[in-house]
Amino acid sequence: MNRFQQVLILLCGIAAFSCQPSSENIQIKKAGVGIPSDQSIEKKIAQQLERLTLAEKVGQMTQITLDVITQGADEFVSDEPLALDEKLVLEAIQKYKVGSVLNTANNRARTPKKWNSVIEHLQRVSMEEIGIPLIYGVDAIHGTTYTAGATFFPQQIGLGATWNPEIVRQGAEVCAYETRASGIPWNFSPVLDMGRDARWARMWETFGEDVYLNTQLGLEVIKGYQGEDNDISKHGRVAACLKHFLGYSSLSGKDRTPALIPERELREIYLPTFQAAVDQGAYTVMINSGLINGIPVHANYQLLTELLKKEMGFDGLVVTDWADIENIHIRDKVAATQKEAVKMAINAGIDMAMVPYNYNFTTNLIELVTEGEVPMQRIDDAVSRILRVKYAMGLFEKPMDKQEEYPEFASEKFEQSALEAARESITLLKNNEQVLPLKKGTKVFVTGPNAHSMRTLNGGWTYSWQGEKVDEFAGKYQSILTAIQAVNGTGNVSYQPTVEYPAEGTYDVDHLRDLNKAKRMAKAADVIVLCLGENTYTEKPGDLHDLNISENQQLLAKEMAKLGKPIVLVLNEGRPRLISTFETQMDAVLQTYLPGNFGGQALAEILFGEVNPSGKLPYTYPKYANSLLTYDHKYAENQEKMEGMYDYESLMEVQYPFGHGLSYADFEYRDLTLSKTTFTAEETIEVSVKVKNNSAIAGKEVVQLYISDHYASLAPSVKKLKRFEKIHLAAQEERTIRFTLQGRDLAFVGFNNEWISEKGDFSIMVDQLKQDFYLSETKTYNQVQSLAL
Repeated sequence: MNRFQQVLILLCGIAAFSCQPSSENIQIKKAGVGIPSDQSIEKKIAQQLERLTLAEKVGQMTQITLDVITQGADEFVSDEPLALDEKLVLEAIQKYKVGSVLNTANNRARTPKKWNSVIEHLQRVSMEEIGIPLIYGVDAIHGTTYTAGATFFPQQIGLGATWNPEIVRQGAEVCAYETRASGIPWNFSPVLDMGRDARWARMWETFGEDVYLNTQLGLEVIKGYQGEDNDISKHGRVAACLKHFLGYSSLSGKDRTPALIPERELREIYLPTFQAAVDQGAYTVMINSGLINGIPVHANYQLLTELLKKEMGFDGLVVTDWADIENIHIRDKVAATQKEAVKMAINAGIDMAMVPYNYNFTTNLIELVTEGEVPMQRIDDAVSRILRVKYAMGLFEKPMDKQEEYPEFASEKFEQSALEAARESITLLKNNEQVLPLKKGTKVFVTGPNAHSMRTLNGGWTYSWQGEKVDEFAGKYQSILTAIQAVNGTGNVSYQPTVEYPAEGTYDVDHLRDLNKAKRMAKAADVIVLCLGENTYTEKPGDLHDLNISENQQLLAKEMAKLGKPIVLVLNEGRPRLISTFETQMDAVLQTYLPGNFGGQALAEILFGEVNPSGKLPYTYPKYANSLLTYDHKYAENQEKMEGMYDYESLMEVQYPFGHGLSYADFEYRDLTLSKTTFTAEETIEVSVKVKNNSAIAGKEVVQLYISDHYASLAPSVKKLKRFEKIHLAAQEERTIRFTLQGRDLAFVGFNNEWISEKGDFSIMVDQLKQDFYLSETKTYNQVQSLAL
């Protein structure tokens, strides 16, 4: 044993999951849909394992990127037009027995026809050489990311802002249909990470900061991808991939960085969404690229095997993220060699390596098995999981679907669904003196770097990884500017960007031009529509040093405010950039997030009253850089000034609270009623509340129910979201909304890392209404709590 192995064992000993779970806490299969059990498939898997050589088994565990096997691939940059290199294809499949390919080539979207051609060829070679189809995967996270002409919905943070499970599921169904039309059966989505740090470059890939909201919407994505019955062999379905297990996004605000997470917090905040998704039957899981408590998650046996596979009962395929086995050696310095990194990862529970550029993984793993360092049982388990997914997809009977089988690709129906999602995502945060909606014919001056850009409307993972190629593919859609012109008339709209992003280079750089000209143009208008935000980014390239919106954009906002004109601030950003230096000078504020190709049209409709906004913030919008907190914070995190003491600015002010969002309608809440004020943990409590639309226009409202624990053995959160429902109310319509709660809805993870509902006083809150009740007994739950209620 070398010193690196000794260090790893020591780290494992002090990690959050250092103790082996007791047998009573390990559940092989929990209640829920789960991955369908098919004995005929299991028999076929066993027969394949008997037939396959060690090299073929290891090949099934290997995943390479498309650039490796295309013409011009010597530098991993493919020639255009794209074509496979037959010699390199044979090297991958015939020599190294590779079982999976991912990604696009040259970081560029392809037509469904091109995808069909590429994948059909790879499948033919794989079936001829190995007798097993390969599995192709892509990151299709708000539509079929790398397919030209596909339908793009809002990014996941925008879908979170809809608070509408039905819309989220529809988007997933369209994405699955169009991804399968390209011949691709595996989607690296949904992201189930928690967006609890406004600084994080991947916050917009999440549903927001709340556990319950993430869980409910994540389940809808899985149902949309895989169907209610999880039969992914059916037409238009793909296998979901849960990202990124576990605890990604925590601590530093930078991507792929270490985190220190106590087991209690890991189980209460980060785990429930994944557990619910496993129970629902998600077929694959991708692993957190960072470290938790000093251990690379890709090398953490306690997390990958003991927790995920045993306790959570996950029967599917565990895949690495990009080059993350190599990172155990290169970046994390835990393994002295690449070979040792492979040993750690596979023994920890990794089933497939997203290598992605070479075959060192295959040669190293074959040697490790031959030397007895990796048991053959572990290899067979990994290959069984991979084959289980391939059989479930129906790839052995039909290795690839074809475009002509999918006539609704990019249909008007799909586009209407994406438009409706954009409409429901956009969130009205401020509307002083009812400056919105605008009257048609109003003289509008549009300015800002995000006013005339399809790139910024879509964000990253759109036609390319960083989203920089959007304008090459999205020419038929409306930007914010052209959409306003379409609704309000070109003659009533003037425009100048004033602040512009560079065509290439660092995403967070912009340039100020022609400010005096912009001021002259603004003076001639009735209203200024100021479109600020961010350029496109994701992952490490999106790391930032300053959460404030850029200095040039701040200057533009302040100079526009000096003119005395009404200003409508339109935010188009992946994370909440700080706007407190000028927000008070804005008359209205709209958050569009990253609404996709139909975001411009949806926004214009809202600006001019054709659509009533209904989005709600899925995160807390911070006001200051050192006041980053979530809505479910502890009381001690937000201490007000105590009598007789100095005020050390300890109050954590926020710009806009979680769940906030205005409407052009006026909703009134009354008569919050509980079926009982005392109940046991085994009983249910019925909650009802009346909601009335007191206005002359129809609107949608999200009814949000929160629980507050008055006192607990561990410091309770101020409040927790436990139920929500989005409703449509006609003018003057009133409706009674009902929710059902159980004792486990009051539970938290206690000192012994078990879920516990403690007896005591609680409050239920809906809007400004509150009712107290009493839980008369304490109950523990010897399992991971699933919020799939």
